[in-house]
Amino acid sequence: MSDTPLTPLAIVTAFLEAFEAMDFDAALAHLDADVEYTNVPLGTVRGHQGVLDVLGPFFTPIHENDFVLLRESATGPVVFLERLDRHRLDHGWRELPVNSVFEVHNGKITVWRDYFDRVTAAAIHQAGNT
Repeated sequence: MSDTPLTPLAIVTAFLEAFEAMDFDAALAHLDADVEYTNVPLGTVRGHQGVLDVLGPFFTPIHENDFVLLRESATGPVVFLERLDRHRLDHGWRELPVNSVFEVHNGKITVWRDYFDRVTAAAIHQAGNT
């Protein structure tokens, strides 16, 4: 096993893979205990519980995810991603274009910002509740 630490991009990718699989414990393990999560249309929270409080209700009706990475760029501790988050609900797949910015320090994600259209996200949530 290599002693080389994972790159910020590799840490973010592992986080998204766990999140995509809805393995929230594994996903949270990649976040700093005091992570700052900004869901741009909704506001900023801190810590693991804050992340779960924001995302839990959104992911409750989802049966399966497919996060398609369209573009990625990393400079030092900062990772930029453009992705298409695909969510399977009772009535089929819904898609949400998302741009994200992450900061990784000491092997943990310390800052995470998601940028997306609130109306599109609300339509996904509504589709899951019908």
